[in-house]
Amino acid sequence: MIRSLLCASCVGIALIAAGCSNNPAPTPSSAPVPATKPDGEHGHKPSAHGGVLVPIGGDNYHAEAVFEKAGTLRLFTLGKNEATVLEVESQELAASVRLIQDSVWEPLALKPEPQTGDKPGTTSQFVGQLPKGMAGKKVVVKISALRIGGERYRIAFESTPAADDHNIPTKIVDDDETKLYLTPWGKYTAADIAANGNVTASQKFKGLKAEHDLKPKVGDKICPITLTKASSKFAWIVDGKSYDFCCPPCVDEFVLTAKEKPAEMKPPEEFRQK
Repeated sequence: MIRSLLCASCVGIALIAAGCSNNPAPTPSSAPVPATKPDGEHGHKPSAHGGVLVPIGGDNYHAEAVFEKAGTLRLFTLGKNEATVLEVESQELAASVRLIQDSVWEPLALKPEPQTGDKPGTTSQFVGQLPKGMAGKKVVVKISALRIGGERYRIAFESTPAADDHNIPTKIVDDDETKLYLTPWGKYTAADIAANGNVTASQKFKGLKAEHDLKPKVGDKICPITLTKASSKFAWIVDGKSYDFCCPPCVDEFVLTAKEKPAEMKPPEEFRQK
């Protein structure tokens, strides 16, 4: 039996960042550079991965930092427009991290982990693991140099446990994921597996971007796990019925429920915003 996972993939993060140069590097061609607003005068949209956006180099670029439950830190690079993925030169970021109440810094390596679609030699994601004992605790991270377009930028940010994580579950990976999706049990049947293409959710939805809309309108389909607005692009067949979700990890959690707690299953029509 696959162990049930707690829902806490992302935590809220308060971040600050400063550029090392007064000459901002060019932004992606799809995002021309408008005049920079003073700190506090620009508003940011909700981030795609549940993190908090931070301006870099006078708001010409952005980063999104996501602290995962197990201590993994993911840093995504974005353009002037926060919806634009920014590919930067593939590089290992030398970072330091400490608990908020401590003064001793420990090394933290953030290695490039390109996302689907990143060009060879570039990346839009960096991944590192917090030192032992820091996962889930409030920490401060500083990165001495992030190269973007020939310029180097310093970034500093701190994390804090989220007051409301909207129950976004941690993604199931590797062998556990294969077993979850390709083994029938409970209300998750062999017919469901075939209808879903004999693949896992991460395979089927690879490259698709999840956007968590926390304020669905009356009548909108909502995710059975987070109760945020669902998307038809993340549809999955369970018990012969099609359900819409907000992101692949929520599909993981729902399939797990169908297998381990079938009595708790509700029909798709129950998941509408009222």
